[in-house]
Amino acid sequence: MRKPRPGRANWILAGLIAAFGLAAFCYTVSSGRADSALLFVVLPALLAAALALTPGRTTHGRVFRLTTIALLLAAVALHEGAICVLIASPLVYAVAHGTAAVIRMARQGGTRALAILPLPLLLAGGIEGTSPDLRIRPDQSVEVSRVVALDPAAVRERLAAGPRPVAVGPLPLRLLGAPAPEHVMGAGLEPGDRWMFGYHGSSHGAGGAIVTRVRAAEPRRIDFDVVSDDTITARWLRWRGASVRWHDAGAGRTEVTVVLSYQRRLDPSWYFGPIQDRLMHAGGEHLLDMLALP
Repeated sequence: MRKPRPGRANWILAGLIAAFGLAAFCYTVSSGRADSALLFVVLPALLAAALALTPGRTTHGRVFRLTTIALLLAAVALHEGAICVLIASPLVYAVAHGTAAVIRMARQGGTRALAILPLPLLLAGGIEGTSPDLRIRPDQSVEVSRVVALDPAAVRERLAAGPRPVAVGPLPLRLLGAPAPEHVMGAGLEPGDRWMFGYHGSSHGAGGAIVTRVRAAEPRRIDFDVVSDDTITARWLRWRGASVRWHDAGAGRTEVTVVLSYQRRLDPSWYFGPIQDRLMHAGGEHLLDMLALP
């Protein structure tokens, strides 16, 4: 049996949703909320709803094609790199295809007018991050510990020498091709001493530098402030500080712990929170490598 073609009302509704989606995208970018859930939840939900109400071979095929185009256009418009698209794309595809599936099931139930009713529920998850009061646990921290075959005095000497650039070792960073410091300067463990981590330009658009300063120093603990950060990573997080502490682990070994504190700048929290936690943990491992503490 030939499937009925969508009526004029469907076309009008789809057009209105698409127009609203475009307006939402423009508002998100112009208002500086491009890192909120609006971009990663609301936009694909609206796009999928519009596509689900228009004709074509398969709904999910059209959703996939248009969502992919939207991702690429957003990457260009927001000056993001491939790493950003890779991280966000599973969420965007899941929201888009989930929206399309819900609307399709509602339409198959016999009442097309009800097809749009589930959409407000799906969009409710897109308000996180649109204002400071609508953020869930944005302040995060990771702790990375490593036992090294050095006594505490030798560990302090290596820390005082400062970091040096090394090849990226942690698997998550290598798989994503995440930007890593290529030009590192600085030494010393006295308050006011500075360490600088420079990023060169690359295919990811990475550049700039992170400048840190020793805020407080104890015999076996050093606390750092972040003086400035104009790298691409500043779009994903805002540094709150860092510390390195170490203690004797016996048998000529020392346990070294790095604590990285930051504010997550991407929402929703349930998706980007665990991802950033894992990537920052890998970043802590890389920092220990740069400090010659394998």
